Amino acid sequence: MIVIPMAGSSRRFTQAGYLVPKYMLDLRGRPLFDWAVASFSASFSSETFLFVVRDVQETPDFVAARAAALGIAEYRIVELDRVTAGQAETVELGLRQAEVSDDTGLAIFNIDTIRPHLDPSSMPGFAGWLEVFRTAGDNWSFIEPAKDDPARVARTTEKQRISDLCCTGLYQFTRAALFLEALAAERAAPSSHELFAAPLYNHLIARGEAIGWREVSTDDVILSGVPAEYEALLRDLPPALLALEGSMPEAAR
Repeated sequence: MIVIPMAGSSRRFTQAGYLVPKYMLDLRGRPLFDWAVASFSASFSSETFLFVVRDVQETPDFVAARAAALGIAEYRIVELDRVTAGQAETVELGLRQAEVSDDTGLAIFNIDTIRPHLDPSSMPGFAGWLEVFRTAGDNWSFIEPAKDDPARVARTTEKQRISDLCCTGLYQFTRAALFLEALAAERAAPSSHELFAAPLYNHLIARGEAIGWREVSTDDVILSGVPAEYEALLRDLPPALLALEGSMPEAAR
């Protein structure tokens, strides 16, 4: 299952004067929603999508219309009635309201990141994995590879730069139960004021679970989470997005 949490407040865009949630903003005749979700275009016929939203400006109807237009074969929409304590809680509420089985594999992805040709499949031998890229700055989730086994994650941090390996926003768990157990552990011993996804892996690592990571090219990670990033896309569309555009149905415009 691919889970897309969309219950944030789009605060930075509101403060910048935008009148609709960021996922509704236009980019070349399509909403940003289409671009982010099309990262999984290869999975539209094989995976169930779970969109976790709030009823802001008719978002449930918007998501249903866009998912159908993109050609997603099976999708579910869970509507929340409040802003949550963070991405991880949004996912938790979505899983519980949708009655998702504990054995269901999860790929969680940000609605404000675009990753052409994304592969959400499990990594054999790992209980979960994170996708990373290399970039500057501290405003990221980070991983540190294990010194004795560089294919494994030793720890993750939130906005604390322990390496140059920054998370793209894709978080995979082989079973929903692992995600929920890690979230319960994070609540019992919080690492932050907000319930982020990346720190959950530390609780799995602490109990002996193997967590992996995959690195992708920085050119294949396109961000639209703040106004400056979105406005940069309006001025100059990266080549990776031009290729992704060709994979989306023309009728979906």
